[in-house]
Amino acid sequence: MFRRRRPAIQIKTAEQVELMRAAGLLVGRTLEVLRGAVKPGVTTLDLDTVAEQYIRDHGGVPSFKGYHGFTGTICASVNEEIVHGIPRADKVLRDGDVVSIDCGAIVEGWHGDSAITVPVGEITEEQATLLEVTEASLWHGLAAGLVGARLTDMSNAVETYVRERGAYGIVEGYGGHGIGTEMHMDPLIPNHGAAGHGPVLEAGMCFAVEPMVNLGTKETVELDDGWTVVTADGRHSAHFEHTFAVTPAGPRVLTALDEGREWFAKLGLDASGGDAPS
Repeated sequence: MFRRRRPAIQIKTAEQVELMRAAGLLVGRTLEVLRGAVKPGVTTLDLDTVAEQYIRDHGGVPSFKGYHGFTGTICASVNEEIVHGIPRADKVLRDGDVVSIDCGAIVEGWHGDSAITVPVGEITEEQATLLEVTEASLWHGLAAGLVGARLTDMSNAVETYVRERGAYGIVEGYGGHGIGTEMHMDPLIPNHGAAGHGPVLEAGMCFAVEPMVNLGTKETVELDDGWTVVTADGRHSAHFEHTFAVTPAGPRVLTALDEGREWFAKLGLDASGGDAPS
């Protein structure tokens, strides 16, 4: 019997990680500009135009535009749309919506990839809690990205955090991934599953972790446009993502402006492993 070989995971040098940090910072800053641009009456195509101009003006190239025929610089997914929403002139944001903005950029051949979900005007407490739970689950997943850990330790950290906070639907079939000289590389990182499986993490590996969490069930449907993924029950979804590098000192979050220090401290997580002292 032959055992299936696991795909090789790209290992970056310290210099290459710095190039990924440059791409990650550009993505992070673009998302902050877009966060400020979200308001009722804005279209998702308006946001896409802002993103492309900002990325190109700051020396980057949009990762998404032209990727397998995708037409946008960002994915803009509103309410029941989970991921891969195509920016459109007729998709107008309204008070009470939530919009997931997924953005990628290339700098000197290296990729950064990150996503946020932003409230439009006033949203309900249920929606706000969904966003809080999903974003915090991302940071628990990132905190598990330690030298010597297993790949699914990150998956399990995301799932455990979400399960402890309610009957949410954790999307399956879509998840995080390796990243580096390409936007999507092996391996896939599910947002669910038992810990202790998969490759051992080594310094120089880089991954994107991206939980997608629904108010209703985990079931999804892909629309006829071949891209947009929506909840099967029509309930709202949230999506957050960061790119990070595995380092001997702990996960270095390349798309976070402060490399993750504020969020790790906020959640009482020690980025070098374990719980931070209280």
